[in-house]
Amino acid sequence: MTEFRPPVDLGVTLRALRRQADLSQRQLAERSGVPQATIARIESGRTADPSFRTLERLVDAVGGGVVISVAGTSSAASTAAEEARSLPAVPHEELRDAAGRHCPAHLDAREVREPRDWPGAWWAHWHDLPPQRWPMALPAVTYVQDRGERDRRRRGERVRREVRVRRFTGGGLPATSWRFLAELPDGELVGELRAHERSVDLLLGYDLDDRRELVLDGVLVAPGRRLLGIGRRLVEALRAEMDCVGVATVHAVAEFGGAAFLRACGFQVEWHRPSALRLDRSVSAGRRPPR
Repeated sequence: MTEFRPPVDLGVTLRALRRQADLSQRQLAERSGVPQATIARIESGRTADPSFRTLERLVDAVGGGVVISVAGTSSAASTAAEEARSLPAVPHEELRDAAGRHCPAHLDAREVREPRDWPGAWWAHWHDLPPQRWPMALPAVTYVQDRGERDRRRRGERVRREVRVRRFTGGGLPATSWRFLAELPDGELVGELRAHERSVDLLLGYDLDDRRELVLDGVLVAPGRRLLGIGRRLVEALRAEMDCVGVATVHAVAEFGGAAFLRACGFQVEWHRPSALRLDRSVSAGRRPPR
C-alpha cells in the first residue's frame, strides 16, 4: 500500500528558502532570473503549479538542490532525502500585515500590540495611554531591516539553541573546586562558572554537623554571547549539582549588574553579612629604593 504524503506547500517552502538565504523577493529574482512577480504569485498561492525548471532555478539560486525520493529506497537514503528537503519554518509564518499579506520572509517580524513593541515609537511618551488616545495608529507587524542586527540576533538564537553546560572535573582540579563550562558543539567556550566548597566546622572553629557550603567565585560569559541566558543556565547546573550531592547553601559577593543577575537567579541579599573590603597599595609599593 502506497503511503499518502500531503502535498508540499510551495509558498511556505519558498519563503523558508528565502529566509535561510536572507534574500528578498527582488534579490532572489535577480539571482535566479525568475521574475519577481512570479515569485510573489508562488508565495501567495496564486500560482499553485509552477514549472519544474522554475523551481529548480529558484532552489539553485539559494544554494540548494531539488531532491526526488523514490519508493523502495533504503532507509538511510530516505532519511538523507528527508533531511535534505527539511527546512526550519519561518518563525512569523502566521503573521500578516494590515493588508493581509505575508511579512518579508528574510526579515525577523513580530506582532505589534502596544507602542513598546514598535521601534518607530520608542521615543514616544504615550505607553500608558489607553489605545483610543494613542496619537497615531500602530502597524500590525514590525521588523528590523538592518542586516547586521539580523545576523547578530540569529547568531544569538543559534548559540542559545546549541550551547551545552557540563561540569568539568579533570585537569587536576581539587575535589572541593566546582567548575561548570558552557560550550558550543565545535568546542568554543562561551561561559564558565567557578565555586569552591568550605566546611562550616572549620569556619566556626568547632564541630557542628559536618555541613558543607559553597562560595561562588564568579560567573563569566564571553563578550558577544551575553544576554542569551547562558549565565542563568550555568547557575541552574550548579543548583542541580548541589541537589545531587546534598549541598544546601551557596554564598556570593557581587556588585553592580552581577548583584542583579544573581538575585534574578534566586539569590537573596543578606544585609547582616560583613561588608566587602578592599586594600589598595601605592604604585611605588614594593619597589627598591633608588641608590
